Amino acid sequence: MQVILLERIPKLGQMGDIVDVAPGYARNYLIPQGKAVRATKEAIAEFEKRRKELEARNLELRREAEAVAERLRGRSVTVIRQASDTGHLYGSVTPRDIAAAFAEEGVTLDRRQVRLERTIKTLGVHEVTIVLHPEVEVSVSVNVARSEEEAEVQASAAGLLEKPEEAETAAGEETAAAGEAVSEEGARGGET
Repeated sequence: MQVILLERIPKLGQMGDIVDVAPGYARNYLIPQGKAVRATKEAIAEFEKRRKELEARNLELRREAEAVAERLRGRSVTVIRQASDTGHLYGSVTPRDIAAAFAEEGVTLDRRQVRLERTIKTLGVHEVTIVLHPEVEVSVSVNVARSEEEAEVQASAAGLLEKPEEAETAAGEETAAAGEAVSEEGARGGET
C-alpha cells in the first residue's frame, strides 16, 4: 500500500515522501496516528496544497521539542524499587514509571516518548532515550535503587565512572600523600 508521509518516520522516510508499506502498518498505525494518508491522486494534490502549512507546523513543533530537550539534557531521575540481594528487581522499570518520575520533577512526558532499548530489571544508573519529536532525541539517566541513600551512592559512583580523568587525579593525589607519609615515617625511623 502506498502512503504519503505527513511527518518524518525513522527508517521509512521524510515528510512528503510516497512510500510502500504493509497494509496493516498503514491501516493500524500510520493513518490512525495522523502520520500518513493513502497516496491517491486527490490526497497527493491536497498534500501539495497543505505542504507549506505542514512544514511550518513541523518546524514549530521541532523548536518546542528542542527547548524541552535543553531542559532535559544531563538530567537524572531516581526510581525506587524493591530488589534482591543480587540487584535484580522484583519486576521492571517501565516507560510509564520513568514518565511519572519526570512528572514529579516538573517535566511532563508521555510514556510513548520514553524509548527503552531493553527493559530495566537491575539496580544501577541506566541511560534512556527520550524522543520528543521525530527529529529530536535526548539521553537522560535513570537511577534505579532500593532507597534514596543507595541512589545517592550510585549517582556519585556513576559520576566518577563518567569522568575517569578526575578519578585518576584523585587516586594519584592519594598515592602521593601515602608516599609522603611513608617517606616521613622512614626518615623518623632512621633517626631513632
